[in-house]
Amino acid sequence: MIFPLVRELAATGAPVRVPVAVTCRVLGFSRPAYYSWLADPVCARDLVDAYATNAAIDAHGDDPEFGYRLIADELADGGHRVSERRVGRLCSAQGLFSVHSVKRGKGRRPGPPVHDDLVCRDFAATAPDRLWLTDITEHATSEGKIYCCAVKDVFSNRIVGYSISDRMKAQLAVDALTSAVARRGGPAAVAGCVVHSDRGSQFRSRKYVRALTVNHLVGSMGRVGAAGDNAAMESFFALLQKNVLNRRRWDTRDQLRLAIITWIERTYQRRRRQCALGKLTPTEYEMIYNTTAHAA
Repeated sequence: MIFPLVRELAATGAPVRVPVAVTCRVLGFSRPAYYSWLADPVCARDLVDAYATNAAIDAHGDDPEFGYRLIADELADGGHRVSERRVGRLCSAQGLFSVHSVKRGKGRRPGPPVHDDLVCRDFAATAPDRLWLTDITEHATSEGKIYCCAVKDVFSNRIVGYSISDRMKAQLAVDALTSAVARRGGPAAVAGCVVHSDRGSQFRSRKYVRALTVNHLVGSMGRVGAAGDNAAMESFFALLQKNVLNRRRWDTRDQLRLAIITWIERTYQRRRRQCALGKLTPTEYEMIYNTTAHAA
């Protein structure tokens, strides 16, 4: 707000007194606007809104996929005392919206299971590496489709492994699983972990089943026609769709591959706070758990 400066320069006791007309002409706004403000100056609430709006614009500029709830978390972390609802109003006024996805059905007929359903829609775990979820998503580029298989730890919602390829073969799922095992410390560290998936052919392949056995993991598969059997994993892909895949048209597979990796490692793992985790990021949640476990 520049009007207080005009008032200070025009004050009787100012070191160098500048008339209101001169200051307004130099700064490029009208005298009526200044006198209108002078009759009804900005209140404390408006000032707080102005600071919060500036911070919201900065947060949204860093990560344009952030909606008002995540922006509210960023503002709270920066010391701004504003409610989530108030941040929503400010973001709406400034046009700061997250992108929205277009729902798409896979239209595939699931095959016979190779594992029992050990989860039964109970997506909960008391410690890391007790229950993993995995699934595959796809998206088109000008060069052709790209496929991403991800593995999520239910305890912290952290993506512990993923692979990206231009072919949706069994190796895609195997590579994601191998990545997860390596990141979590090897087969001995994850032995006994349940890995739940849908009945896609990649997860029913001999190659994938063999990878589970070699790494001492336990396979689990949802029932046919039960949309909620892997909903916790599909919710991650819904975020990926609206925050990365559907934000623009992608010319090359390499462009989209880099965007996916950047969003997972930079934003989802380390910046996106989740209500289910007590407004912590997956990385923070696991860090606190590991520190507490070691202290005990």
